[in-house]
Amino acid sequence: MKSYICAIGTANPPNVIPQMQVADFMAAALQFDEAQARKLKALYRVSGIGQRYSVLEDYTRANGEFTFYPNTPDLEPFPTVQQRMDVYRQHAVTLSEAAVRNCVADVPAFQLADITHLITVSCTGMYAPGLDIELVERLSLSPNVQRTAVNFMGCYAAFNALKLADAICKADASASVMMVCTELCTIHFQKNAAHDQLVSNALFGDGAAAVLLQGRPCTDLSLELQSFHCDLAPAGKRDMAWHIGDTGFEMTLSSYVPDLIKNGIRQLTERLLLGLKTTISEIRLFAIHPGGRRILEVIEQELGMPRHHNRFAYQVLQEFGNMSSATVLFVLKSLMQSLTQENRNEPVLSFAFGPGLTLESMLLKVHYAS
Repeated sequence: MKSYICAIGTANPPNVIPQMQVADFMAAALQFDEAQARKLKALYRVSGIGQRYSVLEDYTRANGEFTFYPNTPDLEPFPTVQQRMDVYRQHAVTLSEAAVRNCVADVPAFQLADITHLITVSCTGMYAPGLDIELVERLSLSPNVQRTAVNFMGCYAAFNALKLADAICKADASASVMMVCTELCTIHFQKNAAHDQLVSNALFGDGAAAVLLQGRPCTDLSLELQSFHCDLAPAGKRDMAWHIGDTGFEMTLSSYVPDLIKNGIRQLTERLLLGLKTTISEIRLFAIHPGGRRILEVIEQELGMPRHHNRFAYQVLQEFGNMSSATVLFVLKSLMQSLTQENRNEPVLSFAFGPGLTLESMLLKVHYAS
């Protein structure tokens, strides 16, 4: 039994925010003096991000015109978890629906009613009845669709959802699994001048990605799931973390994360490829989660990758920032759009990273219909 990624759809909210405009917002919100603001803007300039998307219009407005943050110099009283979850409930299902419809638009013969399993993924909001049930209603899916929610696992969560979808398809050849990753990271801005928090605020954006998986190819081009491998680097448990505080979800992302990934990435890759008829030197197609520019650079150095092979990750980072679990799927979609018949049967190596410190890897194969 096999499983295939047949199509990937993506969606972003309408508010496009240039990276340096976010820097201006953050400097004002943190009430930085001129010297502090200059250092902050330098951090934003070297991030590798050109723009991000947000469900909040406030990042494009001046203080006095805010609709979510208070129109006070220090943004007090700062929005509560409940206020942020209200925004999540308002926007998450709409963004998720858009991603699903974008996905199935690439598979003309497929009908939404054919979906047998729905997997929803998110670490930026939760409620019950939740996103899964609202999607069943919005998309007019069968009430018998089997639903699973993967929550609060962070940037690597798409891999856990893909593993579940893979197992479902291999157990039931008739299954059609729709997997949806939806993250509204920008609703969790924390007014904190600690360096780790400044880095987090400089990276994250909003987006959703949907993936259709089946036990057989349903399009001319698909990606066959071949192997997964996960590893933990416990030394980094405190360097990448995600906690619920009184005023939202608080991200910790330390400057040590790239080095921790660098130290573990070669061993992770070797264990993934162990027993497979593939070596790292034979792989030209990569879909790496762009957790940040430095993370991409250290992986290239450690694996001896030409930067050109990592171009899809850089492209997504520049155009969208880090959208947590959805990001690697944006990268996979960009890669799929570049493939031709010449790539038939080529391996694709994919990575993602998150709290733990968790390192996830996946090997796929390009499949073209005969």
